[in-house]
Amino acid sequence: LGLEQPIFTTRAHVFQIDPTTKKNWVPASKQAVTVSYFYDSTRNSYRIISVDGSKVIINSTITPNMNFTKTSQKFGQWADSRANTVFGLGFASEQQLSKFAEKFQEVKEAAKLAREKSQEKMETSSDQSQESGRETPSGNQASSINGTDDEKISHVPENTEANSNAESWKSKVMQSQDENNQLRNKISELEDQCKEVNLERERNTQLSLRIQELEADLQEKEQELEDLRKQAETIPQLMAKCESVTAKLQAAETASRDLSEKMTLLQSEIDDSQHKQKNMKTELKKFMDVLDGKIDELHEVCQGISKLGIDN
Repeated sequence: LGLEQPIFTTRAHVFQIDPTTKKNWVPASKQAVTVSYFYDSTRNSYRIISVDGSKVIINSTITPNMNFTKTSQKFGQWADSRANTVFGLGFASEQQLSKFAEKFQEVKEAAKLAREKSQEKMETSSDQSQESGRETPSGNQASSINGTDDEKISHVPENTEANSNAESWKSKVMQSQDENNQLRNKISELEDQCKEVNLERERNTQLSLRIQELEADLQEKEQELEDLRKQAETIPQLMAKCESVTAKLQAAETASRDLSEKMTLLQSEIDDSQHKQKNMKTELKKFMDVLDGKIDELHEVCQGISKLGIDN
């Protein structure tokens, strides 16, 4: 192709419109690749070229009727009727997209000037041919035009067809943009619905846990109620036992009172007995004292009698 050094280079993710649906974007590169503007000196034309490894994924000749459209802050696109596709570029920053768009406009203007100069040259050459009386065969002229620059203005049928295709592509691109915006809105709505569903799931999970806790509490309460019912069944038996114990207690209290009275009587009798014993001891002591006196007297009598016997 006789390409010279690139006049502008950047990096971007490359996409092409789906040839079947004409709506969805299909990635042409797995990662960001180099995208460059080249000037073809042999054809006096400008091209956007990008190569991913050994595969050419963009080879688009810039014509004056092309337009580069920014569809978002980091994404832009242009239709290429010759390639029968729409190219899309995703950039890492808004600045890179703006620079690429500015360069596209510059190259578009340069392509327009190149076409005008080429047209002037052709008109001048035609005038000189007519003045010199030489006529150029139409077949050779068409061959020369197609052989040197397939984008020159003198090739009217192809340019007309290109304009029609460009307008068709532009309409399809606008339709795709509208559909993409609708899809984005739908996706946003679905994401909101998903968030609501997730929140509802979380609430349901919390409610399920709460229900399990309440069911466990209910089982505990039912067990307590069953225990109380069993206890209630034993209450009459307990009441009967209580009445029996109460009767026994009353009988014991009565017996205790009787015993207390008996003990009081016995204590009184013991006190009387002790008093009598004390009196008896006193009387006995007195009697012993008297007896001792009598014994002493008797002893003295015996001694006197003994003496009398001895004397006699």
